[in-house]
Amino acid sequence: MEFHGEVRVLLVEDEVALADAVRRGLVAEGFSVDVVHDGRDGLRAGLERRHDVIVLDILLPGMNGYKVCENLRAQSVWTPILMLTAKDGEYDEAEALDTGADDFLSKPFSFVVLVARLRALGRRTQVRPAALSAGSLTLDPGTAVCSRDGREVSLTPRERSLLEALLRREGAAASKTDLLREVWGPEFDGDPNIVEVYVGYLRRKIDDGFDHKLLQTVRGVGYRVVADA
Repeated sequence: MEFHGEVRVLLVEDEVALADAVRRGLVAEGFSVDVVHDGRDGLRAGLERRHDVIVLDILLPGMNGYKVCENLRAQSVWTPILMLTAKDGEYDEAEALDTGADDFLSKPFSFVVLVARLRALGRRTQVRPAALSAGSLTLDPGTAVCSRDGREVSLTPRERSLLEALLRREGAAASKTDLLREVWGPEFDGDPNIVEVYVGYLRRKIDDGFDHKLLQTVRGVGYRVVADA
């Protein structure tokens, strides 16, 4: 898909020289860039101004990047967030995704790769994905709002990604391997039983209190979502 239009970027980075170099490079590539150097200022800018993408460092004065991301998501700001992590920060990357970030890039990073990632994330905000549903359950990937029978269901980013992967199959079963690859990524090398753990989280949130259980186990295959009447 070809990209059209200017991408507005909020860059939250406390290394002033790095932030200025990135800003100049992005402006030369056609981006519009706002820069702040403090976590609290980044949160304020993310809440008060519209951006297509937020680039967020982890180690920030005032408030770290995890807290900024978590607060933005808690206040229903779903702007795509690319988090800058330490070079060997495997756990940084995992926590970044679990607090609501959409992507991450390890320092030091390639500017060419940064631009490609930002353009990809920017396209997400310009092309609104269709809402997904299975009977009384709906999930809007664009706004991240999930509800069942008119009652809003609060999901973490990981739970939401898992539910989206299941809903996109329209009732067909997804294997644990497929879900690991799609939701946790092809490089995930942790315990594969994490899928069962998160399926359990989802069941408690979308099925408890209802006679029809939407999230079903298909023995020997995996999991599926089956619509109620």
